[in-house]
Amino acid sequence: MQGPAENPPDPRGKAYQVEGITVWFDEARCRHFAECVHGLPEVFKPGRRPWVRPELGEPSEIARVVRRCPTGALHYRLDDGPAEEPATPTRIRRLSGGPLLVRGDLLLRTQAGDLRETRAALCACGDTEVVPFCDGACEINRPLGPRE
Repeated sequence: MQGPAENPPDPRGKAYQVEGITVWFDEARCRHFAECVHGLPEVFKPGRRPWVRPELGEPSEIARVVRRCPTGALHYRLDDGPAEEPATPTRIRRLSGGPLLVRGDLLLRTQAGDLRETRAALCACGDTEVVPFCDGACEINRPLGPRE
């Protein structure tokens, strides 16, 4: 006899849901550019548990700041609003000694299968363990430790 089916993990990461918006955070993709922390420090505060508190901000402002995340570690869904639109044309920017920052209508081949995405930090050194994403293996933007 089989046990209950387990839900697969959400590819967007951990969900933080309040009325008006859901924010997802994927720690494995975070390279600590801190766009979220600088954009809305009352909502995104490292060291606090939970570190994401969407109830402390306006949904439209949270969505605006999440779109600034260059790695795609943060995503959002507004209850009453448009989904994030991919940048056109697709843009690729290589950081010196670091990842390729990509924005656009992306289809990425990941270890878990194909993933539609609008923002990503892709490995440029070839040493990542989370192909195709940058995991700091080249010592650039190495994680500062778990947030939660």
